[in-house]
Amino acid sequence: MQSRWESLLQPFQVEQEVGQKVLLDLFQAYSSAGRYYHTLEHIEQVLATVNNLRSLSQNYAAIEFAVWFHDAIYNPKANDNEEKSAEYAVTILNALNIPSSTIEAVYSLIIKTKYHQDIDSIDSKIFLDADLSILGASPSKYKIYAQLIRNEYLWLSPEKYRTGRKQVLQSFLERERIYFTEKMFLVEQQARQNIKEEIELL
Repeated sequence: MQSRWESLLQPFQVEQEVGQKVLLDLFQAYSSAGRYYHTLEHIEQVLATVNNLRSLSQNYAAIEFAVWFHDAIYNPKANDNEEKSAEYAVTILNALNIPSSTIEAVYSLIIKTKYHQDIDSIDSKIFLDADLSILGASPSKYKIYAQLIRNEYLWLSPEKYRTGRKQVLQSFLERERIYFTEKMFLVEQQARQNIKEEIELL
């Protein structure tokens, strides 16, 4: 992951020491207590997926920065994680002297993870598809994901969790498409099957 981060920063001529400090802060954020799914493993998986869709992108650096920062601030009891993560990204990227056009794109992409429906560019399709790629994973991987999400909400009673989780999952099933890129659409049926099975188990 370190080499991935360094490659991302290289074209922007960020001092290595400064870049390392930001990376360390991100590692600490994603390793903080109470995280089970929104960890470095999630970031790694999303990075691998966006890389797979890279040839379609317009501003790949913005997508990759968005991946790194999109869950940097995560409190399952809060409802402004996306806004806080986006603001954190803006603060850090400004300090790294990343061009403002890229920073604006990063901010916009991260904000879109709140509802996963505001698709206005190919880059947002790539990023949002990658963030939800776990939904189309194999049934065994999906089951692990579902349990990790439950662990992040252990403070909720089983009944309240069941109600809230069902609403979230149902909202995905009600969409015309879960995935917007053709490559990710190949696992659309698997994602729908996984979601249906989780709803049945709740």
